[in-house]
Amino acid sequence: DSLLLEAGFLAVLVAPLRLLKWRSTAWRAHDGVTFWLVRWLLFRLMFASGVVKLTSRCPTWWGLTALTYHYETQCIPTPGAWFAHQLPVWFQKFSVVATYVIEIAIPLLFFAPIRRLRLFAFYSQVLLQVLIILTGNYNFFNMLTIVLAFSLLDEEHVGRWLGRSKRRHASSESRAWPPSLRAVLSTLLELSAYGLLLYWSIQCFGLEINWEKRLLDSKVAFTYHEFTTWLRAVTLPLVGLGFLSLSWEILSAMYRCACVRGCFWKLWATLQWAVFATATMGMFAISLVPFTYLDYESNGKLWPGIHQMFNAVERFQVVNSYGLFRRMTGVGGRPEVVLEGSYDKQTWTEIEFMYKPGNVSTAPPVVAPHQPRLDWQMWFAALAHHSSSPWFTSFVYRLLQGKKDVIRLVQVDESRYPFGAQPPVYIRAQLYKYWFTGSTEGSEGPAPWWRRQHVQEFFPTVSLGDPTLESLLSQHGLKDKTLLKRSADAFLPRLLQSLRQLSHPYSGPVVLWSLYLVAATVCLLRALGRRPRGGAPPARHKGPRRGEPADRGGGEKNGQVRRKEAKEAEEKGEGRARGAADGHGNGLRGTKKKK
Repeated sequence: DSLLLEAGFLAVLVAPLRLLKWRSTAWRAHDGVTFWLVRWLLFRLMFASGVVKLTSRCPTWWGLTALTYHYETQCIPTPGAWFAHQLPVWFQKFSVVATYVIEIAIPLLFFAPIRRLRLFAFYSQVLLQVLIILTGNYNFFNMLTIVLAFSLLDEEHVGRWLGRSKRRHASSESRAWPPSLRAVLSTLLELSAYGLLLYWSIQCFGLEINWEKRLLDSKVAFTYHEFTTWLRAVTLPLVGLGFLSLSWEILSAMYRCACVRGCFWKLWATLQWAVFATATMGMFAISLVPFTYLDYESNGKLWPGIHQMFNAVERFQVVNSYGLFRRMTGVGGRPEVVLEGSYDKQTWTEIEFMYKPGNVSTAPPVVAPHQPRLDWQMWFAALAHHSSSPWFTSFVYRLLQGKKDVIRLVQVDESRYPFGAQPPVYIRAQLYKYWFTGSTEGSEGPAPWWRRQHVQEFFPTVSLGDPTLESLLSQHGLKDKTLLKRSADAFLPRLLQSLRQLSHPYSGPVVLWSLYLVAATVCLLRALGRRPRGGAPPARHKGPRRGEPADRGGGEKNGQVRRKEAKEAEEKGEGRARGAADGHGNGLRGTKKKK
């Protein structure tokens, strides 16, 4: 959610400002400056996510065994997580090494002056996010990270994807022989970067091929003190690297403003450049405070004015600190809360959720990019005592009352909710430990995905009016309160109520994917509508020459003018041909007479 807030605020700056040129979609001079903030956000996200795994001193991350637990202990795994969990330990350890390389080392290439290095960094980040998507349900997070990674691309590379690259002549020139000095230096620097990356990985993680066992050995070859010393040494230089990269973008944008034709448009472009460059520098400055949380000594060396700026906007969360999977939970087994209901306190029926593990024979679901908040919070509740999650008491209370809105959070299909006809009289919760089954485990009937073991009671048996339940509700301030009455005739409440009624029969993933498909269909139809109807494909537009007015007319009118001009040129060509033929015939007759 923090990443979504910051990315959403940056989208306000990156989105096109279409004043005075309402229908223009051209690249503005300042676009590179604001777009740089997206790259800086991606760098902070990935670099911090790799660093905190080591600064947390988690033994599984330092022992490179984190992924042997991760797949089965994450919030909501996918079916792919079961298969990934079956991979050999040496491969799991190598995967942790690859994660460190992609999250700590490769982000430094985001600001590389060589284009191919940035493309390499882009595909590395996309690979990591796709693998996470295949093995875990992390809602919109991974897709949003891939969107941020597009800031590493340029127009030429995206044009190749779309089949309309604009620099084919440049690529043919780059293949000329002998290559230019610039091309040679660029290639040498690129190969040096790859070699240094490989050497650093081998040295820091002791990568060695074990030919006898036919596997790849790996281990962390540095100490915690050495890592923190390195982190302290590079934090402020990384800030300087970001400042130099941003300064280059600002100066390049200023040069592009100077190249704009027309005094008025040049002044307008310069004004926009000044506003957006100032906003970008401000965002960069306040982002340094959460970024340097990685090393508090470096954080203390920042200019006090930057801390004051950050404190002024901190409540808006426009910049945040990040650090994903800081510590690995569930090392001794995945803790899971299982709710049970009963009418007579003798026969108990488990209440299954839509997404979280419950029935050991039910396959893990695929729900991304939907975010099932209740199932997600149930995972956090299982990590501690129920008093650490006060909302759980209110949740049990609403199930005892039979609240339809709460029941729909558990099961959209009420037929799968065992107490749909009548609310349970008693509810309790048990704590279990869950593990993925092994690939060699067999059983009669459907093969189970999980195996589980009962640990203890998580929440005591309660009913409506039970003193224990009433005490917990009062303790957490969750007793029923008088709700504020809103006007039923207001437009927004009526609109939201209508949308809820329409989406009631469908689950969250179905609703989200339906919206995505509708948006994709609209974009496809718009793209097809812009294509010419029949005939040869249109020639590539090269823009007006110097001194010629730009084409401001509609496409249909321009087409009529072109057809008219082509017809006139054809008629003139036929007239010239007839004249040439007549002149040729007259010349032959004159020659005969002379003879």
